[in-house]
Amino acid sequence: MLPITSHAALPDRSRGLKTADGYLARVLAGEEYLVFDGAMGTMLQAAGLEAGALPEMLCLTDPQGVASIHRAYVEAGSQVVTTNTFGANAHKLDGAASVAEIFAAAVRCARSSGARYVAADIGPTGALLEPLGTMSFDEAYDLFAEQVEAAAAAGADIVLIETMADLLETKAAVLAAKEHCDLPVFATMTFGEDGRTFLGTDPKNAALTLSALGVNVLGVNCSLGPDELQPIVEDMLSVATCPVMVQANAGLPHVEEGATVFSIAADDYARSVARMVDAGVSIVGGCCGTDPSYIEGVARIVAGRRPQRVSPEPLCSVTSAQQAVVLQGRDVATIGERINPTGKKRLKEALRSGDFDYVINEAIAQTEAGADILDVNAGLPEIDEAAVLVDLVGKIQGVTG
Repeated sequence: MLPITSHAALPDRSRGLKTADGYLARVLAGEEYLVFDGAMGTMLQAAGLEAGALPEMLCLTDPQGVASIHRAYVEAGSQVVTTNTFGANAHKLDGAASVAEIFAAAVRCARSSGARYVAADIGPTGALLEPLGTMSFDEAYDLFAEQVEAAAAAGADIVLIETMADLLETKAAVLAAKEHCDLPVFATMTFGEDGRTFLGTDPKNAALTLSALGVNVLGVNCSLGPDELQPIVEDMLSVATCPVMVQANAGLPHVEEGATVFSIAADDYARSVARMVDAGVSIVGGCCGTDPSYIEGVARIVAGRRPQRVSPEPLCSVTSAQQAVVLQGRDVATIGERINPTGKKRLKEALRSGDFDYVINEAIAQTEAGADILDVNAGLPEIDEAAVLVDLVGKIQGVTG
């Protein structure tokens, strides 16, 4: 079960961190609430964005229109506005504009709103990572790094990694952000009605992994309305060692008279968000279908209040994309160690010849026998150990989870 992530010793989240002011520093310490904005995409669609058009290009072609949406959120109570850069990576832009050009224009639009903080929005690459897809981890990392560097150069205050469904891709984005800027890093994932991401990660696993990666804020956004997100958020709160944020959808969309309408009204949305705030959420906003009226209600909920949540003690655990093994409270955790070429002629032959089916069968057998964790060793002097290990671990995880 790799990659292995230990949660016993957490990174120092404040080391070398650049915060815009003392208030943001207190937010990151869990001592203040923070109000984000709501949807950008559905607001642009309502304003006439054509189907199939790249919304990020509007930062160049209609900056006043984008800025007007930001201003509406600030007037409603948003302390943070999020740049119109959700898909502004080189893979999605495909030469339509440079990443640096889009981020520079987007930050200008956001900054012109008068918001206290500007969050640089970074969404998924738009491609599946190996082994399910064709994009490598390193390729995804490089795409995210380019975005992060552009956001920092443009003057953003926060890096917001959002709407992530693949924990491995999220890890690539977080590492790129932490290694290419000194801004606070917020990361939110999106979950389905079954309580898991599209690729099978549950909320506790996500929160354990993101906490260990040293994000400053973690949470959930999109996909579902606030009531459906409540149990997901509570699972995250039970293990997250940093502040938790929520940006829910305005319920589920449906079409009325040719227009897309969401099922939850602004007042009902605010009441649902209030329950999550009472549970311990300290950073709030909205996602698809929300508009300034929703944010106005959310801002009222936290006005004049201070968060009361006490973060739980960090847990020592081992995680993969789909499973988490928490070691506290266990007498024994079983580690399968048969994938080690020392003294195993057949395994050595398999590694030399690239016969990964043999190795994968060993992994399956150990998993079925009750192993909680798999130790994978490709240590042979005559092979490229690093390359083989990356390939092998990906294939094993694709089968065993």
